[in-house]
Amino acid sequence: MTGRAMWFRSKPGKHGRPQSTPTKNIEPARLQAESRLQRARLPVDLLQPGMRVVKLDRPWTEVPVLFQGFTLATDSEARVLRQYCNWVLVEDEEIRLMPVLDQIPSLKQRTNEPLAETRALREEMPRAAQAWSRTHQFIEQTIRNIEQHNDLQLETARPLIRDCVNSVKANASAMLWLARIKDRDSYTAEHCLRVAIFTVAFARFVGLPDDELEVAGLCGLLHDIGKLKVPDRILNKPGPLTPEEYAVMQEHTILGHQLLLQDPGLDRIISDVTLHHHERMDGQGYPGRLNEYQISRFARLVAIVDAYDAMTSDRCYRDAISPAEAARMLYRNRGDQFDADLVEAFIRLIGIYPPGSLVELNTGEIALVISTHPARKLRPKVEILLNADKRPLTPQVIDLGKQTTEGNTVREIHAPLPDGAYDVSLQERIRQLMAKPDDNAS
Repeated sequence: MTGRAMWFRSKPGKHGRPQSTPTKNIEPARLQAESRLQRARLPVDLLQPGMRVVKLDRPWTEVPVLFQGFTLATDSEARVLRQYCNWVLVEDEEIRLMPVLDQIPSLKQRTNEPLAETRALREEMPRAAQAWSRTHQFIEQTIRNIEQHNDLQLETARPLIRDCVNSVKANASAMLWLARIKDRDSYTAEHCLRVAIFTVAFARFVGLPDDELEVAGLCGLLHDIGKLKVPDRILNKPGPLTPEEYAVMQEHTILGHQLLLQDPGLDRIISDVTLHHHERMDGQGYPGRLNEYQISRFARLVAIVDAYDAMTSDRCYRDAISPAEAARMLYRNRGDQFDADLVEAFIRLIGIYPPGSLVELNTGEIALVISTHPARKLRPKVEILLNADKRPLTPQVIDLGKQTTEGNTVREIHAPLPDGAYDVSLQERIRQLMAKPDDNAS
């Protein structure tokens, strides 16, 4: 046994020794390591072709694989495991496993780093706005198709989500700014789009490969499609639901699952998420009251994003709560309702003051939050728009986590503000960024 994993020796050869093939010019110690098969519990993000998967963190019947135990031959097989599982037990030669196991500490540290950016906010905003608009139109058309009993044509969503993924990869703040602008009367359509964007950003933050961000985004976009089959009198009731009405509302997971099964071109994980995004870690969720080990990784991701957006959005029956309070609610329910590790990662992603938040600094200046840093939750990058006298100034970008104290007051966030305070509007700032280049908006 080592400090990193539990090892299992391979079966001995017929003379009672591990099987090996004599080879000249190879050091004896290395030859022995190469010839010895070992088993190790491995995070799914570290899977490599050639590894033999011998056990999952859930029953084999819960994952769409052909065999119970197989050697990874293609990345598509690894993709399925990354979508459903958190870890697997693999078997491989020790000399191949050792460097992979050495990556586990750095794997755990990746959510302490901010999302990488390749374009400035002002550069990315026009592309993000176009992708946002086109995807929003798709959702509205899907709503109309369901109402009119037309074919859904869900395959048209894939290129739209791909554009959203490309925007998030370039600068996630552009999309996250757009997600802050909400219309209470368009909750269902906007909620699906916001969950898609947050899920893409979240999946990228926890280290999922780029080619899986598209599937994660589709999971978020279509997770609530079954609600379009729920009667409007229940879906938009301006008050608490009766037990009977709540039972009808819960059926949206099953209805959505049935809708998606009609499209064989969709990845199976998408319908899985639609069915299971209201399951809970404590087994008290719906519709199946699944045990923790039965809930797929992608369903756990979407469950957190779905709850966060619902809590921070105005609804027909209640007003939104603040992002900070929503983060506290998620944290309070980690382990019972939500996956504990993923909750903590999501809070590191969004921060206490998410991108697009309006804040007042200790200097009296007014600023918009541009982006967050997981290791500096209270010190995001901001764009100062008003001076201490609350008068407009040339926008100035300051990273509150990288200030020096030499002769200057260290700026800190004094308090969050509602959008529109002191006549500063996120929507207006987006319009300005769309209208003309602004070298000060990084």
